[in-house]
Amino acid sequence: MMYAGVAKTNRPVRMDMRSDTVTQPTSAMRRAMAEAEVGDDVYGDDPTVNALQDKAAKLLGKEAGLFMATGTQSNLCATLAHCQRGDEILVGDKYHIYRDEAGGAAVLGGVMMAPVSTTATGAMLAEDIAATVKPDDAHCAISRLLCLENTVAGRVQSVATIDEMAAAGRAHGLAVHLDGARLMNAVVKLGKPAARLVDAVDTVSLCLSKGLGTPAGSVLVGPADFIRRAHRIRKLVGGGMRQIGVVAAAGTYALDHHIDRLAHDHANALHLAERLKQVRGIGDAVICELKVIEAAAQRLARSRVMQRHVVSSWDALIDYCHTTMAHRETEQFRVLFLDRKNVLIADEEQARGTVDHVPVYPREVVKRALELNASALILVHNHPSGDPTPSEADIAMTHQIAAAAAALSITLHDHLIVGKSRELSFRSEGLI
Repeated sequence: MMYAGVAKTNRPVRMDMRSDTVTQPTSAMRRAMAEAEVGDDVYGDDPTVNALQDKAAKLLGKEAGLFMATGTQSNLCATLAHCQRGDEILVGDKYHIYRDEAGGAAVLGGVMMAPVSTTATGAMLAEDIAATVKPDDAHCAISRLLCLENTVAGRVQSVATIDEMAAAGRAHGLAVHLDGARLMNAVVKLGKPAARLVDAVDTVSLCLSKGLGTPAGSVLVGPADFIRRAHRIRKLVGGGMRQIGVVAAAGTYALDHHIDRLAHDHANALHLAERLKQVRGIGDAVICELKVIEAAAQRLARSRVMQRHVVSSWDALIDYCHTTMAHRETEQFRVLFLDRKNVLIADEEQARGTVDHVPVYPREVVKRALELNASALILVHNHPSGDPTPSEADIAMTHQIAAAAAALSITLHDHLIVGKSRELSFRSEGLI
């Protein structure tokens, strides 16, 4: 029997694309915030803050961490902890610290900034760093710190590039600080551990409100003695906070659950690129780079679900479905095959259709399950309209597959319909 879904309405989706900070906490993040154990962080007594600081330090391979309200505050405290009045910071001329932090180091700390030219990808060349370092001369400021940034205007710096810039700074006796505003985007894009990305630098500011989706928060990490100095400076600039574990809990939740979701964001970026391709002036180089990002995102998402127990990795499974299917312009029907322990053993596309229907043959679905010795199934298809509400044809087809599978002792766990920004579960809706 052939399935053909009924037509669905294409309605425009309104999106605020000013920044990845224009987000809302998830329901699960809100619960974590509401249930957080708190104490007075000014006295170091907030257990949730302390746990987040330790977690971030361990994640980035540094000795200690310090929770801050914002990434700007984190960078400010870092620069003032590294430098004395009259010192100089070398920083890329397109970096956030130089262009978008209100000159805080100069205003509050008497620390000057020396901009270094950056390449099209946001890197500073070793020779340009060397040329900007001041000589050991009484007439000159003391070059004390090199500030790096691992994502510049949406471009990720490679690990090798960060290593080379840091080495260039160290060759002239400079400490090295990294503005890691979107460090976890780089982790997902490059497929490397976070600690490896920052191994060459002394200190890192890890922002939690960009991409990771927390309402506020940043963690500054580095050597323990440095963090003690930064703690004093945080107090000086008004950064002492009391029962702030309610916000720190959001940061912990984000680090535990939202890093891998960035792969979905990257896939969305590719979809946007495909649309932008139709705009005059957008070249193939931009499209190619974004396609590489999408491929990496899909590989990462898939690696988190294959050969995994479905129940324990359900969120990862949903992310994978969204990453691969949410922005397709035509319907696709996939079947996830599980063994008797509910481990995902195969993920196969069964059919592709048009904008509002896809042919599905229940007999072929069940036949393939027998070939794979599968004990259970999860059906997945997308609605290009963005609305995951099932049609009558969707429901009828699902019941047909469920009946055919049951006759052979194969369980149909669920049927997921993926929309643009949300999904619908037949099981949760009581449809199977």
